[in-house]
Amino acid sequence: MRSRHLIILGGVILGLGLALASRGAAPASEVGELKVTIHEWDVPTKGAHPHDPAVGPDGALWFTEQMANKLGQLDPKSGAFKEYPLKVEDSGPHGLVADRDGNIWFTGNFKGYVGKLDPRTGAVTEFKIPDPKGEDPHTAVFDSQGMLWFTLQVANMVGRLDPRTGKIDLKKVQTANSHPYGIAINSKGFPIFCEFATNKMAKIDPQSMEITEYMLPEGARPRRMAIDAGDLVYFTDYSEGHLGRLDMTSGAVKMWASPSGAKSAPYGITITPDGMVWYSESGVKPNTIVRFDPKTESFARASIPSGGGTVRNMTATSDGRVYIACSGVNKVGVVEPAR
Repeated sequence: MRSRHLIILGGVILGLGLALASRGAAPASEVGELKVTIHEWDVPTKGAHPHDPAVGPDGALWFTEQMANKLGQLDPKSGAFKEYPLKVEDSGPHGLVADRDGNIWFTGNFKGYVGKLDPRTGAVTEFKIPDPKGEDPHTAVFDSQGMLWFTLQVANMVGRLDPRTGKIDLKKVQTANSHPYGIAINSKGFPIFCEFATNKMAKIDPQSMEITEYMLPEGARPRRMAIDAGDLVYFTDYSEGHLGRLDMTSGAVKMWASPSGAKSAPYGITITPDGMVWYSESGVKPNTIVRFDPKTESFARASIPSGGGTVRNMTATSDGRVYIACSGVNKVGVVEPAR
């Protein structure tokens, strides 16, 4: 496989020539057939633009309906849907995640708030972003202490919400216009996030909220990310068509050309419990589902039956399935690996 490396040590960049050499990366040389079954369902509300999926405590597939001002729930076993309208008009629900009690937390991307839905009652509670500049909460994730962390893309901030008190703290990213995007928590409790508008990843200290940035190869634009069991950070390089991996301990970065090449626009990504990295190429029609095996550094690929219409995010279940939201074709889906 074609790959490139970048190592950051004490602020000195090593191997830069090699890192820059593959800016116009060719397709990966070996791509296997991905043996999966992809089940898709039409979202009941037309034009809902399902954006992000989440796994509920009972295994339900939850998703945001960004253009319909609703949250949706699918039982993949029965195919039954339930939809929950939001109180704030034109909220633009974007990211979502379930808490330990089964509540669904979401970002009101168009109206500057974080919301909590109690599926048992349908009640929605809103937590307004305290800074008027924090108008676009984006992607959310819980840490092991029950704190909700979220990115604010255009506001160039990262936020922390304490569900016990409703208190929200915000931290500005030191790189201007970096567009914080995908976010996840590593095993040490540090939120890690993508700076989509530049070639950086970052981590934030959960106590002090100080941000440390990590350089990626020039031209890279990390959009979504996932963290493996060893705290290696995998990310999709949307701009140049790579799957990337960052070791935050050493600063080492490795990049692999995505199977469909430099214009494949890798987007949503997740890691299943077996350590396999899954992501979607949104720059090809139909969109693809790609599985990367870190042990062999090999790729396998399958097309999404509906075309996908851009899989902006995905999430893994505890039994190794992958939930997807196919925004442009108004569907949600489940990817089941062959057993």
